[in-house]
Amino acid sequence: MSGAQTGPPPRRVLIVVENLPVPLDRRVWLEATSLKTHGYEVSVICPAGRGWDAAHEVIDGIHIYRHPLPPEAHSGALAYGREYGAALWHWLRLARRVRRERGFDVIHGCNPPDLIFLLALWYRPRGVRYIFDHHDVCPELFEAKFDRRGLLHGVMRLLERLTFATADVSLATNDSFRRIAVERGRMPPGDVFTVRSAPRLENFAPGPGDPALRRGAGTVLGYVGVIGQQEGMDLLVAAVDHLVGRLGRDDLHAIIIGFGPHLQAMRDDVAARGLERHFTFTGPLYGDDLLRALNSCDIGVSPDPKNPMNDISTMNKVLEYMALEMPVVQFDLTEGRASAGAASLYARPNDPADFAACIARLIDDPTLRARMGRLGRERVLDTLSWAHSVPPLLAAYERVFTRRRGGSG
Repeated sequence: MSGAQTGPPPRRVLIVVENLPVPLDRRVWLEATSLKTHGYEVSVICPAGRGWDAAHEVIDGIHIYRHPLPPEAHSGALAYGREYGAALWHWLRLARRVRRERGFDVIHGCNPPDLIFLLALWYRPRGVRYIFDHHDVCPELFEAKFDRRGLLHGVMRLLERLTFATADVSLATNDSFRRIAVERGRMPPGDVFTVRSAPRLENFAPGPGDPALRRGAGTVLGYVGVIGQQEGMDLLVAAVDHLVGRLGRDDLHAIIIGFGPHLQAMRDDVAARGLERHFTFTGPLYGDDLLRALNSCDIGVSPDPKNPMNDISTMNKVLEYMALEMPVVQFDLTEGRASAGAASLYARPNDPADFAACIARLIDDPTLRARMGRLGRERVLDTLSWAHSVPPLLAAYERVFTRRRGGSG
């Protein structure tokens, strides 16, 4: 009969992310494209910026709706209220548009902040379910950023609890986050799925670098990621200063790839120490340009200091270094060890001199460097690549689409 339905209705997903544009947010883009590959209709709401400025575009079949990036809050309840109030208004505005143009059955909210549950609650009476994608532990992020707790920290804990209470399913980036979802968030263990952030190996492989980026140095350090106060860039500069000034490793260069609110502060620190010739700041790089730059490096560095947030967070850059057969140097963090194992050396927490000593050890032992690089690549291939994250992602979606809530399917 004409117009009769010939199969099940499409599964429609709306992914909401506040702090990075898509497809720049690599985890979100991997999730979106993986869902699309497996038959889901995917829309994304995200901020504009960093060259991704179109209000609406379609990339690889993913419909992306962008809004102006709210100003980042650096301190105070009023600043947070402005940032997140603007974001919430844009989510509601664009969700109405997506609902009208494409529809959605599930909202997939990516924190920070822990506020997307409000959008989910608005659409819950319309039968929309909520998947919480736990990117950052917001209370610990607040503590790491401002070095205090207080009233706003308590608000962060409350919002986290409400987020977990609203979620039908939660995605954890590692086992530490899974424990938080179960113990602090009181979610049933069967509703929490560990979906690790990881590189897609067909796009991330060892290859030729760019000799010009090495600046003739014997050893090149590589850093890729956000340049913010939580990432320990001051500790990295201090470690390079120690290597050059105290350990006599003058034949050393560091390539810094990325952007962030503390980029200028890092540049100023480098200049104040007289280290300009030992650093190249490339800005953000993508695709083949990113691979060429990282493949120009000998050692991957992850200077994130030990604090309540970093200790339980998986650093994407560590897995990317490992995928490219680079040995890693990082501070001794719980999830850092869980990711890298024997592919990394671990400095005493927040000690730039010991961080420098670990780098010096790798400089002096190319055989150890090569062995650690091979171990890292094998570890990613065997257990940590994005291919291993797709099955739990699909299992989480299968659960949220098939479970019965309140007696209805």
